[in-house]
Amino acid sequence: MKKVGFIGAGNMATAIIDGLLRNDSNMAVNITVFDVMPEKLSVMAQKGVSTASSIQETAEKSDIIVLAVKPQNYAEVLESLKPAVTSEKVIVTIAAGISTDYIAKTVECECSMVRVMPNTPLLLGVGATAMSRRNISDENFKYVYDMFANGGVVEILDESQMNSVIAVNGSSPAYVYLFAKAMKDYAVKEGISEDSAMRLVCATLKGSAEMLEHSGDTPEVLIKKVSSPGGTTLKAMEKLDEKDFYNTVIEAMEACTARAMELNK
Repeated sequence: MKKVGFIGAGNMATAIIDGLLRNDSNMAVNITVFDVMPEKLSVMAQKGVSTASSIQETAEKSDIIVLAVKPQNYAEVLESLKPAVTSEKVIVTIAAGISTDYIAKTVECECSMVRVMPNTPLLLGVGATAMSRRNISDENFKYVYDMFANGGVVEILDESQMNSVIAVNGSSPAYVYLFAKAMKDYAVKEGISEDSAMRLVCATLKGSAEMLEHSGDTPEVLIKKVSSPGGTTLKAMEKLDEKDFYNTVIEAMEACTARAMELNK
């Protein structure tokens, strides 16, 4: 069984670790975590995983090293990681805009790597993750793939697409939450209780996703099936068209990708 080390113990690291433990409760003995915040390490220790006192110690104990830190911390983390990196190690990066070229150059090692863009629903085991591979065996890649598949859907892309996909699955939950907030706030304004509104909104979002996934219809066909001529839905859609809702979403996603390119290393 592979030994997995996590540099950083935030939400994403927690989600991945919880997925590993859900799949195999005995996996705890093969997980090591380091974080600069002692309280986060305390939470990890309660899960039964080992904690380390440094980045280098974590890397030395691990076959797979998951870099679960913010992009702005990568330069410092990689410098600390460099002495422990060998060609036998697998590095998994989950930060926006951090390329495998940058990592290989900084740690001065052409080791195996997987670049990953997960999203926060991974915390509940219903995530959407995109990943690309570099210089890695099929066996090791499958192991990393399964780490994220434990928490939802995984799609394999070319690394050239990893900045663009952030807008599709990484940042996109925020768009959905904003849409849900607008629906809930309108319902409350009309005298519907917030609890009732949220239950209806959540069920509608879940049901709509199920229709998109399982009905066999395209989004365009599903829109037409809801929008009866002269009906209420069509009137709402006309207002969204008037406000250029569709193109605004596209522009927002383009802005997301542009920011990823600014962060690109």
